[in-house]
Amino acid sequence: MTRQSFILRNPSILVVLAVLAVFIVAVTLLSQAYGTGLIPTSTVKVLGKTLCLALAAVAMDLVWGYLGILSLGQMAFFALGGYLIGQWLMYARTEGIVAASMAGNPIPPTPQELREGVANQIFGVVGSSDLPLAWSFAHSLPIQLLLVLAVPGLLALVFGWLAFRSRVNGVYLSILTQAMTLALALWLFQNDSGFRGNNGLSGLQNIPGLDAVDQATLSVWFLWASAMTLGLAYVLAAWLVSGKFGSVIRAIRDDETRVRFLGYPVEGFKLVVFTLAAVITAIAGALYYPQAGIINPAELMPIASIYLAVWVAIGGRGRLYGAIIGAVVVSLLSSWFTGGRAPGIRLPGYTVNWVDWWQVALGISFVGVTLFAPKGIAGIVDWLGGLRPPQRHGRDLGPDQGALQEQEAKA
Repeated sequence: MTRQSFILRNPSILVVLAVLAVFIVAVTLLSQAYGTGLIPTSTVKVLGKTLCLALAAVAMDLVWGYLGILSLGQMAFFALGGYLIGQWLMYARTEGIVAASMAGNPIPPTPQELREGVANQIFGVVGSSDLPLAWSFAHSLPIQLLLVLAVPGLLALVFGWLAFRSRVNGVYLSILTQAMTLALALWLFQNDSGFRGNNGLSGLQNIPGLDAVDQATLSVWFLWASAMTLGLAYVLAAWLVSGKFGSVIRAIRDDETRVRFLGYPVEGFKLVVFTLAAVITAIAGALYYPQAGIINPAELMPIASIYLAVWVAIGGRGRLYGAIIGAVVVSLLSSWFTGGRAPGIRLPGYTVNWVDWWQVALGISFVGVTLFAPKGIAGIVDWLGGLRPPQRHGRDLGPDQGALQEQEAKA
């Protein structure tokens, strides 16, 4: 019997890639840089950042929707990716400014003087003129790009190894991930952390070496990069969850004890997915903050990771395209409501201002989806498209005739 490729077994891949392609072409043709100018540069940046959040949501769905771990520290990896690429952006830009200011000196500056000048410019705001050890490789883009992958990946690997080998599960693991995020944020808030404390890193939208390129063009380039990365990550995630590996992690989600009893290395599977999701989330952060222009420790606060979980829940947990839909819909609605563009609702004696009530509405939506529509928006897409859950009628697992597989197939 001929085995179908995983793309044919997952038609959502072609749909997602096609929608991304149409979206990118449309935005490009309507942008100020390459098209009619109907879409302003600020909106192009919002759309690019939304694609990065969708990428983080795909990673969150791998961990939560397929593996069953509600990670409330996922945005810590997102912010780490932003900080690590932000170091190079800020250092290289400041180095250019300092070099230009010293160009008129009778004696050319030495590399040490240039380095001291950069350190004074970056850390003068927190009362320091020394370059911290964490900035040792900030002058090198290739090394900082490697660190974007290595640091969050290593943090997830060590944290996951300690947590999984201790059999920490469920709500306890969620609290542990949240505590990790809070501890990291509180450390970054300190001025002596080496990351400018509460000031964070700024001016990240100015890409060194591309001073002649305007922000309208840069925003479209980042939009392309964000869409391409999202497409690649979606294909990777779909390939991962469509084969035997995906069957095992779903089985861990449904009945971890049984999978362990069958001889599978449960902790190893958890560690692979948790680390891979951290790396994908860090890449999303590295693409997001050059478009946002600034990053500070508030980005790591646990509420950000809770928002990410809400997006995935509203979009549809356990469906990769549901995570994208949830992130895009909620992120764009949040920008619209909190931007003051949504009209208020006049009631007798009171006016509902959406800037104040948006988070309440989001919370109510989360509760409603959890109670009445566990498949989220993706469930509506499935119904409209006539999609059926994948047929996973494997061999009987035992006396109960593989009840868990049957339940999942009917879900």
